[in-house]
Amino acid sequence: MNYEGLLLGAGAFLSIGLFHPLVIKAEYYFGVRSWWAFLIVGLIAAGASLFVTNTYVSIFLGIFAFSAFWGIGEVFKQRERVRKGWFPKNPKRKY
Repeated sequence: MNYEGLLLGAGAFLSIGLFHPLVIKAEYYFGVRSWWAFLIVGLIAAGASLFVTNTYVSIFLGIFAFSAFWGIGEVFKQRERVRKGWFPKNPKRKY
């Protein structure tokens, strides 16, 4: 039996699941200026995926990188969700 597909699928699920709350927290504490962090993490993971010799680790790093890139757009969408009142606004941060 081949378990690689299931393992990579689980890795993708966990990666996306990790970035969902990270986007919410990043927007709450840092606002949309946190997009730089997602870009840097994504570029590092993408670069690492090019040099890792293990195929499955390389694939997971690619998935992780594009989950981080996806987070960039989600930070801006999260700002709109906060404006609509769907998520709490950080009272200590100036908008």
